Amino acid sequence: MKELTQSLEYDIESAVQEKYQVAARQVSVGLCFPAEYNKQDLQHLPEEIVQKDYGCGDPTRYVSAGETVVDLGSGVGKNCYIIAKKVGVSGQVIGVDFNDEMLGTARKYLDKVANEIGYQNVRFVKGKIQDLKLDLDLTQAWLKEHPIASLEEVMKFENECDRLRQQQPLIPDNSVDVVVSSCVLNLVRPEDKQQLFQEIYRVLKPGGRVVISDVVCDEEPTPEMLNNPQLWSACISGAFREDVFVKMFDRVGFYGIEIIKRNPNPSEVIDGIEFRSVTVRAFKGKEGDCWECNQAVIYKGPWQQVRDDDNHVFKRGQRTAVCDKTYRILTNPKGPYHQEFFPVPPHQEIPLEAALPFDCQGSSIRHPRETKGLDYQITTSGAGSCCSPDTSNSCCS
Repeated sequence: MKELTQSLEYDIESAVQEKYQVAARQVSVGLCFPAEYNKQDLQHLPEEIVQKDYGCGDPTRYVSAGETVVDLGSGVGKNCYIIAKKVGVSGQVIGVDFNDEMLGTARKYLDKVANEIGYQNVRFVKGKIQDLKLDLDLTQAWLKEHPIASLEEVMKFENECDRLRQQQPLIPDNSVDVVVSSCVLNLVRPEDKQQLFQEIYRVLKPGGRVVISDVVCDEEPTPEMLNNPQLWSACISGAFREDVFVKMFDRVGFYGIEIIKRNPNPSEVIDGIEFRSVTVRAFKGKEGDCWECNQAVIYKGPWQQVRDDDNHVFKRGQRTAVCDKTYRILTNPKGPYHQEFFPVPPHQEIPLEAALPFDCQGSSIRHPRETKGLDYQITTSGAGSCCSPDTSNSCCS
């Protein structure tokens, strides 16, 4: 990835911070690409929140009731307040932002929105989205009591940051059902982008998912773009190349990675390079051991065969042997694959504590007797059916 190795002539974080501080005070144009929202989702939002939206897509439509959701780069809180109503009183929403002006505006409406929807399930926290362990409100409070004036005090500060990450993490491991974001990942420094994806993966529960709307480009941004602070703030210079963006999810362990929305026309073209918004969804949870429970799946088609993220090959119409983990991934009604496969469960369920290890290297066909059992000798006949032996006028003769 060329964009991760370019040396820049200015501080990206400072340039972006200054631009979005202004955008929190007054409505700004030229930041990201406007997104369309369902008007009903905006009815309970204050007008200021609606006007100061700087996203490029709507990931809020992909959350469900009762879920815990983290919004990366939550800004003035538009997506958080929309999601608050969607997840309901049993759900939780956590907005993470680094900009004090944005956080101040978002927090200003906590009580107002709670009164509108009838409950309070949102909180806004200060942090960097590439370091979701460090609570920057707690960090600032410590600095206020321990001002730094020497190298020794710098070391004490670094030790305190490490302690906060371990003992009081902003977002704990495996604690979130969904991570969403709109037009923010591209604002992160190139050298921090790999860590950013690792942090997203860390905070999600097994089975959780990420839904990210962001700006991508069809070619690498030029060195001139990378060294243009205004284009960074406009979500141009830091855009991922489209194919690299998808690969970033795969590199940290996500599965079921899918581009669920892609604007057919570029929102902007600079020096022949096209920039457009996409929305990508991916799932966490393929870790774990493989156990033999005599399960199989049948790929429905229409392709002759498909290959999953673990290199299992599924041929159309064939009973493919899978381990218990893969079986659950492919047949989970909340997962990305269940509409593509018919499940073939064993006639007698095998508990995991009694299961043998399963070799997941490659793909093999599951004989029906493996799922039914060798002693499966059942005979059934439908009474009164046309093929029943008791029917004088059998249609099967």
